[in-house]
Amino acid sequence: MKTTLLILTALFFACGQTAQRPDDSNAFHPNYDQTMESSFYDFKMKDINGKEVDFSQFKGKKLLLVNVASKCGYTKQYAQLQELYATHGDKILVLGFPANNFGGQEPGSNEEIKEFCDTEFGVTFPMFEKISVKGFDKHPLYRWLSDASQNGWNNQEPSWNFCKYFVNENGELVKFFPSSVTPLDEQILELIGV
Repeated sequence: MKTTLLILTALFFACGQTAQRPDDSNAFHPNYDQTMESSFYDFKMKDINGKEVDFSQFKGKKLLLVNVASKCGYTKQYAQLQELYATHGDKILVLGFPANNFGGQEPGSNEEIKEFCDTEFGVTFPMFEKISVKGFDKHPLYRWLSDASQNGWNNQEPSWNFCKYFVNENGELVKFFPSSVTPLDEQILELIGV
């Protein structure tokens, strides 16, 4: 009896270990379309108001994609993102992607996030619905941004809130910036051409 119990316990833990793989980058969340987009411009996503946005409308524009959060030490970067967009919006489009992947620092609903951004920072750049940017339920856009087999060179996924991906006017991923690089950093301004 004791041996049977030990075997059953071992099987339970073995099965549990294989079934729980939250960081498996090859697993797909069942709510996401599992087709692979071959180009940045193939994506379609809902904005923070629930309206579908076709990324083909971004052709010919430089873009800075940022995973954002409301309760992070880097949240003040919203101000610089807005300044970048307000000052250089003719040269670059900032796209914000709320995510709750790091320290539970974006717990709010889309409506709460929108109100926070409007009230605290006067955000006017495009904000998208809350998504996951890493782990088993990573959104396909962030799979594309962090998988060299899809984007051509980069395997770096966000390491914290406010990581930045720079996409050029041809829809090519050009650069990844960690959270510590601010939106008005010279490296970013140089890529914009200011």
